[in-house]
Amino acid sequence: MREKTAKVSVKNMSNINETQYFSGMGKEPENEAKRVLISVSTALREKGYNPVNQIVGYILSGDPTYITSYLNARAMIRKLERDELLEELVKDYLMRNE
Repeated sequence: MREKTAKVSVKNMSNINETQYFSGMGKEPENEAKRVLISVSTALREKGYNPVNQIVGYILSGDPTYITSYLNARAMIRKLERDELLEELVKDYLMRNE
């Protein structure tokens, strides 16, 4: 699995009550995450699974058996870090609801 590091910038480390800034993963991983989520969702739906339940189970646990191997979905989703998937989901949710 590819190792990815996120850039975190902290203004003042001595005060743990201050907000830390997360710079994100960049454009390419977001597009890749979106493509993978759509493909995996399609595979899960075609196999009769609830894509939301299965993807949430995978993101929370890291257990790849939540994702079917049908249409290579399990291999695709494992190429991305779970935080990349979560970032894409939150971004899409916020864009649709603001």
